[in-house]
Amino acid sequence: MIRIAIIIGSTRPRRRGAAVARWVAEIAERHAATAREGVRFEVVDLAEYGLPLLDEPVPALFGEYANAHTARWAETIGSFDGFVFVTPEYNHSVPASLKNAIDFLFAEWHDKSAGFVSYGVHGGTRAVEHLRLTMAELKVASVRTQVALSVFADFEITDPTQPGVFAPGPHQEPTLVELLDEVIAWSRALRPLRTAGAHPVPA
Repeated sequence: MIRIAIIIGSTRPRRRGAAVARWVAEIAERHAATAREGVRFEVVDLAEYGLPLLDEPVPALFGEYANAHTARWAETIGSFDGFVFVTPEYNHSVPASLKNAIDFLFAEWHDKSAGFVSYGVHGGTRAVEHLRLTMAELKVASVRTQVALSVFADFEITDPTQPGVFAPGPHQEPTLVELLDEVIAWSRALRPLRTAGAHPVPA
């Protein structure tokens, strides 16, 4: 079975990412591979993990985790074969919460695939540019197709301090399906590398 995490990258109150992640999950559940090939998708919300600013005394490269919150996060990420990151763009990059969560771990990310669903004034594309570089360092194969959601075209917002109503344009769903196809295919193709490099999650 291939397991794909849909990671909500923002922990901000009134964030738009939760609604976007629900949309991704709904489309994923209707994906042909979900029923035919046993692919499973699960939303992973960073806000539910309560990770502090990186507080591990040993670099993640060594896999020696001292804290319970790190071990829990490592177990979660280690259990998946691929990822769909749902991320806004903050100041030309990813949210600090997402970068911090990524930096807590190292080997648990390896030899997996990732796709990106971004949103923002510029569709979140600049955040994904940075995220692709980070994923490459962690030996994650990022797929080409990206869903870029505009706060002007894909959300109905009357008060900028509120998340508004998520209303993606009709072209966004086919793009998301293409992204999911690629993430599933790459997750499956990289499985031999994950098996060869399998290691127990540190206690």
